[in-house]
Amino acid sequence: MTALRPNPPPVFPPGRPAKGGWFRRMPPAVFPGILGLVWLGLAWRRAAAEFSLPAGLVEAFLGAVTLLWAFAVVSYAAKALRRPAVMAEDLQNLPGRDGMAALVLTLPAVALVLAPIRPGLTAVLMLAGLAAHLVLISGAVAVFAAGPAEARVVTPVWQTMFAGLATGALPALDLGWTGLAAALAMLSALAAAMIGLVSANQLMRRIPPAPLRPLLALHLFPLAVTGLVAQGLGLILWAQAAAVLAAALLLALAASGRWLLQSGHTPFLGALTYPLAACATLFLVLDGPWRIAGALLLPVATIGGLPVIFRLLQDWMKGRLARQTNAAEA
Repeated sequence: MTALRPNPPPVFPPGRPAKGGWFRRMPPAVFPGILGLVWLGLAWRRAAAEFSLPAGLVEAFLGAVTLLWAFAVVSYAAKALRRPAVMAEDLQNLPGRDGMAALVLTLPAVALVLAPIRPGLTAVLMLAGLAAHLVLISGAVAVFAAGPAEARVVTPVWQTMFAGLATGALPALDLGWTGLAAALAMLSALAAAMIGLVSANQLMRRIPPAPLRPLLALHLFPLAVTGLVAQGLGLILWAQAAAVLAAALLLALAASGRWLLQSGHTPFLGALTYPLAACATLFLVLDGPWRIAGALLLPVATIGGLPVIFRLLQDWMKGRLARQTNAAEA
């Protein structure tokens, strides 16, 4: 039997200070935290509907998060328009791929935020998110094909890059596009299963470095999202099966909490935020004990996630996040 051995810890080059000009080194690594805020707001919106909580506070929070999201997207767009090649360069390293995948996933997530009040804008954001996701997949495949073999190793970030397509199915359901929603959910479920099996085999053979371990939570995200889509399509058994698998993985992650967080704060901690919020949302839409589990998980996800997100935003504003993740410079 092959002995388990840890990978060498990843090296985040300190980089160099950005040149003059706004947003020239905007780090995509901030978007997992912003996506976490959006999903926390969506989860609390669901909780407010289920338990008669003050909906006004939740909507005010979602409004503030939407403004923050718009500022971050404009910031990255300014960098990309200055030199479009930076998008391919940001896909060269793992923090960049994680951030770019989260950036794309914010589009359908914000579409969900706007669905009750702006259905027209919801459709635009959903379609833009789907187009951006297909471009992301094409860009990632091109980078993998041109890069060294080490760059093609399957990582949990593949769950958001490839299996995250199901996020677009949620606003599609609100728009009544059930055929598109079902197709996206099935494609995502298949991709998530394949990526999960490969990742499980890797985990049995090799221990991931401590700074990368929070990324393991990304395996939760497609389970939660496809479960939400299945519930919306009336496929209750699929939704409950997704909830069971998500709960089992969640318990495994909780039992490994000390090992998972061994390295302390890293730029990858944002990967813990939105999968937990999405799981809480899935549990809340199901009946019986699942709803209680969601009511317990949501405060935990909020209390644990908000400090992580605040630290990411603080590092972004102070320029540390760009240096830590070696963000491309326009």
